[in-house]
Amino acid sequence: MIGEAVWRFGGRVVTAAAGSVTGHRYDRNYDVLHLDADRPLAIVADGMGAGEGSAAAGRIAVETFATRFAGPDPAALRAAVQEAHSRVRQKARTLRDLTGCTLTALAGVPGDDAAARIVQLGDSRAYRLRAGLLELLTVDHTIAWLGLTHGWYAATDPRAEADGYRLTRYTGHPDQPDPDILDVPLHPGDRLLLCTDGVSGQLSYQQLAHVMAAVPPRTVVQSLLDATLQAGGHDNATAVALTVT
Repeated sequence: MIGEAVWRFGGRVVTAAAGSVTGHRYDRNYDVLHLDADRPLAIVADGMGAGEGSAAAGRIAVETFATRFAGPDPAALRAAVQEAHSRVRQKARTLRDLTGCTLTALAGVPGDDAAARIVQLGDSRAYRLRAGLLELLTVDHTIAWLGLTHGWYAATDPRAEADGYRLTRYTGHPDQPDPDILDVPLHPGDRLLLCTDGVSGQLSYQQLAHVMAAVPPRTVVQSLLDATLQAGGHDNATAVALTVT
C-alpha cells in the first residue's frame, strides 16, 4: 500500500509518496516509515537484526520522533533524536535482543526560500535527483563507509560487505550520538528519495536514477519496491519519494 501527502511551504508544493515491502528473506518487516499528512515530515527507520529488539527499536524511534517533533529547528530535531535514543535504550533493558535502528528524516523548513532539513543516523539514505544528476546527500554511519572513504579496501573486498553491518551511529546507541543535520534548498523539479538499505543495497546507482526520473512519486515508490523484489528481495525495503514544484 502506497501512502501519499501534499505539502505547501516556502512557496513550493512538495508531493510525497511512501511504501514498504517485506521481501523474500524475512517473514516480518523490520523497517518502519512515517509520512505525515498534515506537516512536511517523512521518516524511515531500519531495525538492526531480525528480532524483537529490531522491531521495537524502529517502532519506538519513529513514533517518538514524530510525536516529539516540534519543528525543523536544529535544536528541536536533536532533542527529538535524544528522546528517541532514551526510549529505545529503556526498551533495550527489557529485551535480550540487539535493540537499535537507523533513522533518516526529512522536515520542511518554512520561510521565503524553500528548503528541507534532513536528519541522519545510520545507513538509511537520502538522495536528490536534480537536472539529471543523482547525488547521495547523506553519509553512511558504518565502518564500511570509513573503509571505502579512506582506502582501506575496495568496494568488492569481502571486508567491505562485513563492515557494512557495523554501524558507528544508530538510534539506541549507548553513547546516544547526535545525528547529522543537513540543510537542502528545494528547487522546482527536484526529486528526493529517503530509503533503507534494502533499496540502496539491492539497486544500482543507474537504476535509482532511472526510476527517480519517473512521475508521479507513487510510481517511483512502486517501481523501486518492485525492483527490489526482482533483485531477489534479500531485505526489507522502504522508500519515500518526493517531487518539488
